[in-house]
Amino acid sequence: MTSIVSVRDLKKSYAGGFEALSGVNLEIEKGEILALLGPNGAGKTTLISTICGISIPTSGTVRVGGHDVVTDFRAARNLIGLVPQEINLEPFETVMNTVRFSRGLFGKPRNDALIDQILKDLSLHDKRDSKIMMLSGGMKRRVLIAKALSHEPSILFLDEPTAGVDVELRKDMWDVVAKLKASGVTIILTTHYIEEAEAIADRVGIISKGSILLVEKKEDLMQRMGKKRLRIELSTPISELPQELADRGLEIAADGNALIHDYDTRSDRTGITALLKDLQNAGLKMTDLETQQSSLEDIFVDLVRETS
Repeated sequence: MTSIVSVRDLKKSYAGGFEALSGVNLEIEKGEILALLGPNGAGKTTLISTICGISIPTSGTVRVGGHDVVTDFRAARNLIGLVPQEINLEPFETVMNTVRFSRGLFGKPRNDALIDQILKDLSLHDKRDSKIMMLSGGMKRRVLIAKALSHEPSILFLDEPTAGVDVELRKDMWDVVAKLKASGVTIILTTHYIEEAEAIADRVGIISKGSILLVEKKEDLMQRMGKKRLRIELSTPISELPQELADRGLEIAADGNALIHDYDTRSDRTGITALLKDLQNAGLKMTDLETQQSSLEDIFVDLVRETS
């Protein structure tokens, strides 16, 4: 795949010595959806702001579509649409004029048909003549997305785009994201809704304390680091493990009605067959078995915990 965004040894420090980004290296492939996950203060917004040319790097380089974001910032910025976290809109302007004005800022010719279609895709068309001040918070956030799409960017950055948006509107937004990807737009998003990243991202990047911990295909990450959990339902509750099972790494469920066993899917042998025989030999009767795969959230929490 061809990289449309290339970040090399990027550092960003502020007055007082705080280092928000510490040597970030990142290649973003053309046409992919990359989900950037990290706790508050990890550096997600700083990284996006620097790629978009809003924040000047302390050192390192960022190239967008082959253009340096510092020395050739106009060409780089023309390729980018940005949806920021903060809602900062002119309250007395209409939705249509707000989005139309953003297109004009990039030197694009007037195209009301395109703007109408963007508003329809974002369920905003019936509000096209409404003033911003009359919109709900979720509607205003969708206006931000419409503004970002108005100049037909090749790359779209979504910084917490669904914060404060209800479930139905969130689904509408991700439908739009899927259509944009199908049209060839590269999408980078930050989100606290990890299930969304798990549902729509091609690759996942995890950032903590200004450093990228990993960037990997979602499926490969979950296969490599995911674990499975076996829940063994018992016919009779227990309060402590029989001595024969003490070294099996089992956990008793809170209600005592089940045993929990975590195992690595990468191992040649899981040991489950031997475990079940040991349970039988210990006089424990099973009524049911259930397995669960680790989620992306489990992996994320574990990785961040390791670096804290």
